[in-house]
Formats: sequence, C-alpha cells, structure tokens
Amino acid sequence: MKLLEERILAEGKAVSEEILKVDSFINHQVDPVLMQQIGEAFAAHFKDRGITKVVTIESSGIAPAQMTALALGVPLVIFKKQPSRVLNDNLRQTVVTSFTKGTSYELTLAQDFLTEEDHVLIIDDFLANGEAATGCIRLLRLSHATVAGVGVLIEKSFQPGREKLTEQGHEVYALARIGRLEKDRIEFLPADDAH
Repeated sequence: MKLLEERILAEGKAVSEEILKVDSFINHQVDPVLMQQIGEAFAAHFKDRGITKVVTIESSGIAPAQMTALALGVPLVIFKKQPSRVLNDNLRQTVVTSFTKGTSYELTLAQDFLTEEDHVLIIDDFLANGEAATGCIRLLRLSHATVAGVGVLIEKSFQPGREKLTEQGHEVYALARIGRLEKDRIEFLPADDAH
C-alpha cells in the first residue's frame, strides 16, 4: 500500500536494525482516515474468503482490525493480554512472547465469542517473529475456528514471521514489507498488493 509506505517514510523512525516506531499515526496516536483505508484494503483482499469474524490482540491492532471488520460487515473479537478478573471462567489462553517488549503474556479469549463455524481473519500492526499471530492461531484452534488469513500493516521481512506462518499453511498479506532497517533508514520490499 503506497500510502502506508509514504507515511512510514515521512513519520516512521528506524530506531535500530530491528525496531521501527510508527507511534505518530498507527499505535499511539492513530490516523483514522489511514485506518479506514487500511481496513478497506484488507477487506478487498479477503472479501471472498467467507470471513465471519476479525480478531486482533489488544491494543495496537484494534484500530486497523475494527476498520477491517467494519468494511467486511462482521464482528471484531479482541484477544486480551491479561485475563479479566470478572471473566475468569470459560477462558481459552496461550502464552505469547512479545518481540518488541521482550516479555511474555497470557493471550486470553472468552470462549463464547468464537465457534467451529467461524472463519477468522487475524489483523495486526506488525509481523516480526510471528509469535503474536501464532498465539492467535492457537486460540482459534482451541475454539475449532478456521483461519482465513493473516493481515498485517507492516511486515519486517528480514525476520522469520512470514515463513513461520506460511509453513503452517496460512496466507500472510502485508500492506508494507520492510526489507531492511538501519538507524534513520528504511528500505521496502514490494508489498503483497504490488504483485
């Protein structure tokens, strides 16, 4: 998605060879017009997959996932990083290690919201090592739901996330693919929609 690449170049900050900050328009301050365009791009790509739900992990994936769900006309299910004290029964959980934070958390789903009849699209802001998406897939499998695909705003293509997911048979659709990061330098690979 050319517009996303342009915003990354204009406002993104390559902090190191592995960390890209996009907090001015994606995950701290959110550009709702950009999110709407992102949601429409994901919906257009996955429109014929029979999707019944969109899922994401709180909190950075919520804005693009919500706009994708809106464009597809389906509910959004948000996987929580901490179990709710109120919803402490009927939970499905799995442990995920965050690349960015270097910590692990318990990814949690109230089992009422996904069933074996659901065909689910996973949306997230970044794909690096694939741990978050793999955690989502584990929860979907526990719910006997089908994975329709994984949509990510920004893929760090120099990390193994895509390979890990495609080896499991899942389609990965990235709007921006970064081939290389250096401090103050961002290099893109052709995006999936450029093929």
